[in-house]
Amino acid sequence: QVQVVESGGGVVQPGGSLRLSCAASGIVFNRYAVNWYRQAPGKQREFVARITNVGSTNYADSVKGRFTISRDNAKNTVYLQMNSLKLEDTAGYYCNLHIFWGQGTQVTVSS
Repeated sequence: QVQVVESGGGVVQPGGSLRLSCAASGIVFNRYAVNWYRQAPGKQREFVARITNVGSTNYADSVKGRFTISRDNAKNTVYLQMNSLKLEDTAGYYCNLHIFWGQGTQVTVSS
C-alpha cells in the first residue's frame, strides 16, 4: 500500500522560512518524479515545484528563486525549502508522485 505523507507546515511571518517534507512508502521511490502543488482557499490547486528521478528541477514563476526542491532517495523523501515567504504563499501544500497524493500540510504566512 502506497503512502505519501507531508509534514513541516506551520505559521510563519512574512520573510520567514519553512521546510516541508514529503515521505513516501510502498513504492519504488527513485523511479518517480515528485511534485509539490498548493491550494489556497477559493483557488484552484497550482503547481509549485518538481524534481525528476534524476534530480532535474523546475519551479513555478511565483516561487522561483525563493523555493528549493530536493530529494533524498535513501530516505524516500523530498523536501521543499521555502525562503522569503510571502502572504500569498499561504495555502495547503500537497505532494504528488505518480498517481498518489498526500493529505497536505498547511502553510500560513501571517504578520
